[in-house]
Amino acid sequence: MIYLKTDEEIELLRENNILVSETLAEVGRHIRPGVTTKELDSIAEDFIRAHGAVPAFLGYQGFPASLCISVNEQVVHGIPSSKCVLKEGDIVSVDCGTFMKGFVGDSAYTFAVGEVAGEVRQLMDVTKEALYKGTAQAKAGNRVGDVSAAVQEYAESFGYGVVRELEGHGLGRKMHEDPGVPNYGARGRGPLLKEGMVICIEPMINMGTKAVVFERDGWTVRTQDHKPAAHYEFAVAVRKSGPDVLTDFSIIEKAINN
Repeated sequence: MIYLKTDEEIELLRENNILVSETLAEVGRHIRPGVTTKELDSIAEDFIRAHGAVPAFLGYQGFPASLCISVNEQVVHGIPSSKCVLKEGDIVSVDCGTFMKGFVGDSAYTFAVGEVAGEVRQLMDVTKEALYKGTAQAKAGNRVGDVSAAVQEYAESFGYGVVRELEGHGLGRKMHEDPGVPNYGARGRGPLLKEGMVICIEPMINMGTKAVVFERDGWTVRTQDHKPAAHYEFAVAVRKSGPDVLTDFSIIEKAINN
């Protein structure tokens, strides 16, 4: 069932999603060679709790950490570890969630560790632009397929693989609500987007094949060909006037560019 949110509920969702952006910014400040993904997870948990929220991911369906941290060929759901030490040239996709005042925030951002190869930087840039193109379609009267097709068409125009097994979702009092928001599809198809819907749009784009492997830890998803993947995510309220983005990447980008 799709739940439409009131303006007051959307503002509580915005509050959560701004906190997620601030948490990602704090994590981004600490991303450098030599840092472990477990250290980054601890930074995020402390930051979230200090701001009156709890980590939405911690314990969710048994997940053991506050962040999903996925390095290089890991697409999503990587488990932070003291054994995973970041090195120059890595890329790190960090997915973060908060729970506060009865609602959830959820967003992801892919960070570079120092200088990355040009082809990897292009993958990051294209994935983020695919997110923007999908988001532009998130307005009342369109359909989920309009969002999905915009992401797919842009990413595939660069020869990249668009992951099929994982998708975006509705967001509200629960982490995952209806509707599902795939990153591939046909325009004019899928559920109708209505005023008050809140969805997470999250392109997961692979440099090579779209095929993925689910690792034995029960969480981590990686590319089949071991080429890198990027992941960015917005929480978006659907409005008649157009998309109302509840996430704020400018907070993250200001932090990592200073």
